[in-house]
Amino acid sequence: MNTSPILRVLLVEDDAALGEQVRAGLAEEGLVVRWVRMGRDAIAARTERYALVILDLGLPDIDGWDVLRHLRSQADVPVLVLTARSDPTSRVRGLDLGADDYLTKPFWPDELLARVRARLRRPQLLRSNTLRVGDIAIDLERHEVHVGESLVALTPGEHALLVALARRPGAVVSRRRLAELALDADADERHLDAHVSRLRRKLGSAQHAIETVRRVGYRVRESW
Repeated sequence: MNTSPILRVLLVEDDAALGEQVRAGLAEEGLVVRWVRMGRDAIAARTERYALVILDLGLPDIDGWDVLRHLRSQADVPVLVLTARSDPTSRVRGLDLGADDYLTKPFWPDELLARVRARLRRPQLLRSNTLRVGDIAIDLERHEVHVGESLVALTPGEHALLVALARRPGAVVSRRRLAELALDADADERHLDAHVSRLRRKLGSAQHAIETVRRVGYRVRESW
């Protein structure tokens, strides 16, 4: 008997032909797809039911950026953005708002499916309220971090920085977003590198988990 969990994907795409192509491809992968064409339907959806949201930014009723902002405020569900906007500014803005991946149109269907499979393989927030990435375990209730069996003492800012990265393993989190989450209100992005450097030292054998993405931000690697 197949005991694999049912994985549901919310597809937000107003283009009928593209939406059907994506829906069919996801269904062939064994995913249960809910396809909506309006931003208001995405906002009304109970995102905790879904393992992934695929979001087109060019929606007819609500700006896709606003939909992304709402989704991120409601849950930690991964969001893969589809857009015709290929400029670096749009990519950075998407990262700032919490997108986990970014695919520009036109794209190969096989590439989209590969990205979906990769995202669904990545570890998620567990019901025990513990995040695990490699040897790093973060207890969100106790605000404790372990590397292997060793307890690591972090400042509140370092802890917030690590949590922001670990919630989306493999995805780049922008410098601006990390600064907002982890630094004091009067600090700016120039202080971020120092925080990351101290965090890496404290993680010891797991310090290589945090990877620099030049001019964009940081990400936590799933294996190292």
